[in-house]
Amino acid sequence: MSPISQSYLDLKLIRRGKVRDIYELDERHLVIVTSDRLSAFDVVLPTPIPGKGAVLAKLTRFWMNKLAHVAKNHLPEDPKQFRELTKDLAALQSGLTTDHIEVVLKANVIPVECVVRGYLAGSGWKDYQQSGKVCGHRLPEGLQQSEWLREPIFTPSTKAEVGHDQNITMREAEDLVGRETAQQLEELSLALYLAGREYAALRGIIIADTKFEFGLIDGEIRLVDEVLTPDSSRFWPADVYEPGRDQPSFDKQIVRNYLNDIAWDRTPPAPALPFFIVEKTSFAYREILDRLTR
Repeated sequence: MSPISQSYLDLKLIRRGKVRDIYELDERHLVIVTSDRLSAFDVVLPTPIPGKGAVLAKLTRFWMNKLAHVAKNHLPEDPKQFRELTKDLAALQSGLTTDHIEVVLKANVIPVECVVRGYLAGSGWKDYQQSGKVCGHRLPEGLQQSEWLREPIFTPSTKAEVGHDQNITMREAEDLVGRETAQQLEELSLALYLAGREYAALRGIIIADTKFEFGLIDGEIRLVDEVLTPDSSRFWPADVYEPGRDQPSFDKQIVRNYLNDIAWDRTPPAPALPFFIVEKTSFAYREILDRLTR
């Protein structure tokens, strides 16, 4: 099946994000098509990953239903009412399936990326090496790469449609969206991460870190966009976890590592991915979906 680099629905296009195409269905609902596009270091790559969009949409749907007791989300109360519609929309384009498509409630998205870190990896590890801090959080001395943090930390960032997100402190998040809203985002994000991490651990998966997005629906904060996917999270196999080094993963760190190996400077245009990286990434995405939902 051909990868879905871009969708073409007979609906009003609201915007094309880095991965998702968003259309207006009616006054109350949007249609989100999760494409097979992949972004790394906040740049969309020219090479899609076959099947990726369906994995992201299915995993997000799974988590939103499983964690609904922790945070309300943007799924409609009765998704079944849109089943025939999604079938009709999928039929409009070759390769597009109902797994790529979700009908959701409209939300006013809160402009903060809600990042939770339970292990010291990625940009957090780099910041810690330089300052002993991660987004304003002073951490104990002597921690190693990929080390477990005794308490997960909330490290928000700006939300950029184009270009790079920027890490900010909690104080800056409060200035951006207000103290009460920022504190609610922190509480919800930590609760969602802990619940997801506990579930994944039973299946031999470590969720090292992740990011959530929230929006307002009828004045209430709701979970939106994607949830605990290999695009938004680091998934590590627990049976080979060892602090002090980079970990094997079931996420787009595979692509990030390749781009670092070829010394890409992280400015557009991004290089095309070789076939073996595409295949390895596609397999990892399918594998984490299977491990978490079987």
